[in-house]
Amino acid sequence: MFKKVGYYSVLSHLWIQWIILGGILLNTFMVYPNIFHNVPETLESSMDWMQVASPHTYFPPLGFVSILTGVLAGIFVWKVKPARKWVLFSLMAIILEGAASILFEWPRNEIMFMEGADIHSVEFLKQTVKEFKMVHWFRVMCNVFGSLFIFIGFIKFDRFMTSEHQGENRK
Repeated sequence: MFKKVGYYSVLSHLWIQWIILGGILLNTFMVYPNIFHNVPETLESSMDWMQVASPHTYFPPLGFVSILTGVLAGIFVWKVKPARKWVLFSLMAIILEGAASILFEWPRNEIMFMEGADIHSVEFLKQTVKEFKMVHWFRVMCNVFGSLFIFIGFIKFDRFMTSEHQGENRK
């Protein structure tokens, strides 16, 4: 039973991490080019089409679920040494990504989208966009590595469980 829960906890973290990676890549290559191509006009116009839902309604809850599934996966794979470090690396990557979002991107989101050109100069907004994009690429890399690490962890965990199960069948 414990092994099965471990398997599904690692699989759940892998699944959530891949969803986040897909979302951040979609933002990177489809949403952000439209938002940032003509600052400050596009910052203002993007608020019109992001009234119902935005990256802010998507990423924080999913990031929390990823951290939760990562912690659970870490607990359940702790005794499986080949998988342990990979699951923990994945968890560290997603925590780093979340910290970068909270500490660097959320304040810039407020500057760009809430305060905007009413309060800030165009040059300041353009500089804020540059900073946002730089931190965003760090977030992308954290997600790529986090996804890669949990995938390796899942494979290591699965191979360990399969080899252990085959050993039980030989007895």
